[in-house]
Amino acid sequence: MIPLSLGRLAAANLFRHPTRTLLSFTSLAIAFLLFMLLNAITAAFSSGPSEGAVNRLVVDAKYSMTDNLPVTYLQQIRALDGVDNAASVNWFGGYYRDPKETFTTLAVNPVEYFEILSDYDIAPEALARFEATRAGAVVSTSLAEKYGWRIGDRITLRGNIWPMENGSWDWEFEIAGTFNGNASQLSDTLFLLRQDHFDDAVASWAKNQVGFILLTVAKGHKPEDIANAIDKLYENSSDPTRTASEDQYARQFVSQLGDIGLMSTAILSAVFFTILLLTGNTASQTFRERVPELAAMKTLGFTDASVAALVLGEAVVLCVAGGACGISVALFLEPALNDSIGAVLGGLEMNLVSALLGLALAAGIGLLIGIQPAWSAKRLSIADALRD
Repeated sequence: MIPLSLGRLAAANLFRHPTRTLLSFTSLAIAFLLFMLLNAITAAFSSGPSEGAVNRLVVDAKYSMTDNLPVTYLQQIRALDGVDNAASVNWFGGYYRDPKETFTTLAVNPVEYFEILSDYDIAPEALARFEATRAGAVVSTSLAEKYGWRIGDRITLRGNIWPMENGSWDWEFEIAGTFNGNASQLSDTLFLLRQDHFDDAVASWAKNQVGFILLTVAKGHKPEDIANAIDKLYENSSDPTRTASEDQYARQFVSQLGDIGLMSTAILSAVFFTILLLTGNTASQTFRERVPELAAMKTLGFTDASVAALVLGEAVVLCVAGGACGISVALFLEPALNDSIGAVLGGLEMNLVSALLGLALAAGIGLLIGIQPAWSAKRLSIADALRD
């Protein structure tokens, strides 16, 4: 007689009802695909500030991030004690070729912007070309690689916020160079054009406005004191301000979408609660169908512990296999997801820690749904089971 190992028995039992097993496997795979995706989204939204961002502040309109500020605020803020440097930034918006191809596009002063964002790495010759090219633009290296842009290429962005003074919505730019951003990942999808070119070409009603002001705090001054001084300066004006650290500003921007962490937790909790109910019910149903078979195994010499281990092992194997499949699909889709939504999120990263956490969670679910049938199998009476 050829001995049957518990592993071979478990594999055979899993496929005794192929449709049931396939449905459970697919449900688990989808659940862990969502787990990886939502974890990556939450991490992208909650990434901390880069080392160079500690003394940077952002000044924008108090009541809405979509409101603009008077351009006169820039010189007034520069003149404040404790402000080392300041630069205006305008949200340009727009898209490349079709509305799906969007990325973060900003109008900036070349020298001031890169002085303030000192953790951005741009070659001196690229910055010089940017300064010398009126309709020039510099882009993050990853964005240039994605679209195959080279220095000297002329590209057109279709505006969706700002028309040109001549009525056209098509803005043409010349690629002057590339740069590497900081660890925030948002800088991986940046397209920077010149503020003076934007001011000259934009429709007259949009002139003399800035989207927000980026500044650095001088040594010996506290960022929170400078922020309070700026907001107090404009608190009774028609355009009050809200000044925050760069990290706080990014979080305020994200908060317009809601509490991403809470939403992700709620979605995953609902998904895994449903998975527990479905797979738990399936495991219980399968156990009830196999009661005579398990009793027969005990008559053949299988111990109570080995029968319990078989039942528990089947549940764990199914859950881990389904989880591994979902995690693998998520890792495979990561590049495509970055291409499609990376401009919004600043990049998605599905790392090994998340994958291992997912596998541990899958094993835990397997133990939870398998422990009750396994305990029942261990206590199963041969006489009662065969009589029934």
